[in-house]
Amino acid sequence: MALPTAPPCRLQCRGFLFVKPLRERNCMTMLDSFHIKYGKVIMAGMSLVSLFIDLTWLPATLTGLGGTMSVVLDLPFSVCIWISAAVVIIYTLMGGLYSVAYTDIIQLVLILGGLSICVPFVLTNPHTLDISQTLMNNTLNAPWIGQPELKRTWIIIDDFLYFAVGGLGYQAFHQRILAASSTALAKISCFAAAFLMFIFAIPPVLIGAAAASTDWNQTTYGSPSPYERGEAALALPITLQHLTPTFVSIIGIGCVAAAVMSSADSALLSASSVFTNNIYKNILRPQASDRECQWVVWASVVVVGLVGTSLTMLNNSITLFWFFSTEMCYIIMFPELFCVLFFNISNGYGAIMGVLVGLMLKLLSGDPSLGLEPVIHFPGCTLEDGVYVQYAPVRTISMLSAIAAILLFSYLASVLFNKGVLPEKWDVYKVKAQHSPVLPLCGDVLHKKP
Repeated sequence: MALPTAPPCRLQCRGFLFVKPLRERNCMTMLDSFHIKYGKVIMAGMSLVSLFIDLTWLPATLTGLGGTMSVVLDLPFSVCIWISAAVVIIYTLMGGLYSVAYTDIIQLVLILGGLSICVPFVLTNPHTLDISQTLMNNTLNAPWIGQPELKRTWIIIDDFLYFAVGGLGYQAFHQRILAASSTALAKISCFAAAFLMFIFAIPPVLIGAAAASTDWNQTTYGSPSPYERGEAALALPITLQHLTPTFVSIIGIGCVAAAVMSSADSALLSASSVFTNNIYKNILRPQASDRECQWVVWASVVVVGLVGTSLTMLNNSITLFWFFSTEMCYIIMFPELFCVLFFNISNGYGAIMGVLVGLMLKLLSGDPSLGLEPVIHFPGCTLEDGVYVQYAPVRTISMLSAIAAILLFSYLASVLFNKGVLPEKWDVYKVKAQHSPVLPLCGDVLHKKP
């Protein structure tokens, strides 16, 4: 239950904690807060991390779309990806944040309406059992609500915090509240979205429950089940294809395409905003005009779109892309953003150590999906089927360690320089004279129609 409940919690957390401090700093992107406090060097580093996250998130979303469309529509994987990427790039170019916002509204309506149409066909399929009977019973497959074990308690908590907090370090998640006309409206949008997310989660949950309650041997899919074939990630398109009429499955895949395109266009706009405002305008060409920035935005959208789409050709699996984008959000970007907004003591030295500590601790903890053996064995780490499994909340430990490192090393650096233990000429990040530079922002160019 971690995944369905975590995003609404993330939205509420953003509304209560992050909207006001980000907007009070007059940020164009969340990376501006690093520029204000730490200066250009740290801001540039954090901007590159944010760009990397967007660049790896894009192929992850497009790969999921390509796999889904190829299953239902029987089209080549690469064709599905390039068609969807072309559509996303074109309409993002045509209107910037306006087109993304308007298409998001249309996509949300399509997602809820389209999947709601599919649900009755799936639940009433003659080969699907009553989902209330399979809720906790091991009938055809394992209970669809899951079989939580006591030893997995910390993993469940880790997953919940991972999905609830990790996205708070993602620029695309904050760009809409930064573009809102007022702080009050930004907060209202967060709370409204948190409520609506519970409603939007109902159709996917019901379809997933039906998939777990289906006798697949009686369908055109055959036996064994998608889970036993290792195709659990494709349960939605497989269910639509084999348990609903053709016209219904096409409607369903259109909804999935809308959802993925919504994520893809956000990643495109996020990457272009960060590159234009935080790298090009603040570092490469501070004298750039708004018109020049507009051209850079357009070029960035095209380049990021083409590079991200090309990365999908490396492997049909999204595991590697998912790992880099989400892990870096949770372990690197969130601790850094949290400290720069809420702790005055934080400085550039602590920011660097936070990245090193969080990243190294996560890598040393191992990751079975990437084939990394753990060097650090936390309590409960066991060898199962030749693979070490960490039952401790490794990601959350890494995230909290990063926050602790930022604050500790920031405090130590502040004491050492302010007490004169270290000479002031070594103070690269000017701990003794932190100031708030005037940011040369690109005006409203990121929010304008061309």
